[in-house]
Amino acid sequence: MPLKRLSVTGVRNLQPVTLHPSPRINLIHGANGSGKTSLLEAIHLLGLARSFRSTRLQPVIRYGEQACTVFGEIAQRSGVTNSVGITRSKEPDYQIRMDGQKVRSLAELAAALPLQLINPDSFRLLEGAPKQRRQYLDWGVFHVEHQFLPAWQRLQKSLKQRNSLLRRGRIQRSMLQPWEIELVAAGEQLDAFRQAYLQQLKPVFEDILAQLVPLEDLTLSYYRGWDREKPLAQVLDEQFERDTQLGYTQAGAQRADLRLRYRGMNAVDVLSRGQQKLVVCALKIAQGYLMKQHGAQQDCVFLVDDLPSELDEHHRRALCSLLENLECQVFISCVELATLRECWKTDTPVSMFHVEHGHIVQTEDVWE
Repeated sequence: MPLKRLSVTGVRNLQPVTLHPSPRINLIHGANGSGKTSLLEAIHLLGLARSFRSTRLQPVIRYGEQACTVFGEIAQRSGVTNSVGITRSKEPDYQIRMDGQKVRSLAELAAALPLQLINPDSFRLLEGAPKQRRQYLDWGVFHVEHQFLPAWQRLQKSLKQRNSLLRRGRIQRSMLQPWEIELVAAGEQLDAFRQAYLQQLKPVFEDILAQLVPLEDLTLSYYRGWDREKPLAQVLDEQFERDTQLGYTQAGAQRADLRLRYRGMNAVDVLSRGQQKLVVCALKIAQGYLMKQHGAQQDCVFLVDDLPSELDEHHRRALCSLLENLECQVFISCVELATLRECWKTDTPVSMFHVEHGHIVQTEDVWE
């Protein structure tokens, strides 16, 4: 059970509140603009130190306040409970504490509370830039492969240095070699991690997708970021002149992408909007199932914003069933509670929270 207790202060229109969520299903209901999404946003802040609604912090902090604070007690699968708190001010900094100690690495925070968000913006995963799909893939690898983060950090450092030298214009080829050695080693290691992860993810994704929508001809493939027939060192050498002209590195693991095709065409070009939503839901949920299979120290927590408005009743029930069978903690917002009332088994722990003008109150059990 990840979040045993959640305290929120100074987040948007929410009044200060302390909640004790269900270990399984949590339904957050109320009128539009009442603060339902803000509660999900607060949990997102706790796990990732940033909002999913705004790149700027100022709108997230309640009007008249100088900072917002979110505190949580997080139960690990081992039985250990960690106390985690984050404070973000209007300045571009933050304070994170775990069990009373300062935390400087966001990776440590993300590992303690793995979050998956399903909201209207999540569907940009298919139509957005490769960076979004690469982040989706790397999120999964990070949570199952302990050596991913050091390799990713090495890649970022060597890439930054190589690009900095390229922007100088005409330089000697030898000046790049120390950083290219690092870039190649880290890039090939990341590529191996990503390929291994995707090989495990694909059958899980296909099984989950089949439970949501029949799309047997949909394929999920991986582009590693450079010619699959050539080693990265050779590609960098061949593209040196062009890289110098452009001032950045064209090929490498930083260019990786996931490709979804349906009957030979880009899925986003041929699938309906509703089908795209279900494909993205399957991608997100598949990562939760794969984490559980790997025995990660923590189960994934799902934040689902305004589920009823995104899916019809049949697909809504199918999605809820998948989340329920995953046996993880889920927070779902909705306007009308009735749209989700019959989606759960009678023995599944369900808690309900009503939000009105920023006030959050736990209401009667859904089955009473």
